[in-house]
Amino acid sequence: MSQSKLGLKINGKDYTLDADPKMPVLWAIRDLLGLTGTKYGCGAGLCGACTIHVDGEPARACLTSLKQVQGKQVTTIEGLAADGLKQAWRDNNVPQCGYCQAGQLMSAAALLSQYPQPNDAQIEEAMVGNLCRCGTYTRIKAAIKQASGTAAQLDLNKRDLSEREIEA
Repeated sequence: MSQSKLGLKINGKDYTLDADPKMPVLWAIRDLLGLTGTKYGCGAGLCGACTIHVDGEPARACLTSLKQVQGKQVTTIEGLAADGLKQAWRDNNVPQCGYCQAGQLMSAAALLSQYPQPNDAQIEEAMVGNLCRCGTYTRIKAAIKQASGTAAQLDLNKRDLSEREIEA
């Protein structure tokens, strides 16, 4: 392995690492910088546990090299500013074992930045690459809808219907 001085911008902070440019960014984030929120899952980009954002787009950190993120903004779960989404995750009791949750949240945040009020098909398409061995997919979808305001709108519609029924 050849070592190089690499400049990285992660979660808004600048870092200089002495590392092989071919190193997956996952290992730099976890082992060299100590940001352990991003998880190692399958190592083949199939499970989504290592999902990060590179210039706002979801990427698998296990398949993305340090060279590929040079000059780009990398965001990890530690830097994700999606308080509404995180609250929706808690409100819907999404985490079970929790291992996949960082990757799930990163994919959900990317979805919501592209589609602020996604429909079911958009949610399913965006989240298909993130596997949850606990099977919390229904809760994940509910949390995304809550964060998008769709669920709140549904509740409001139910309330309106109830009020109309009371008046009748």
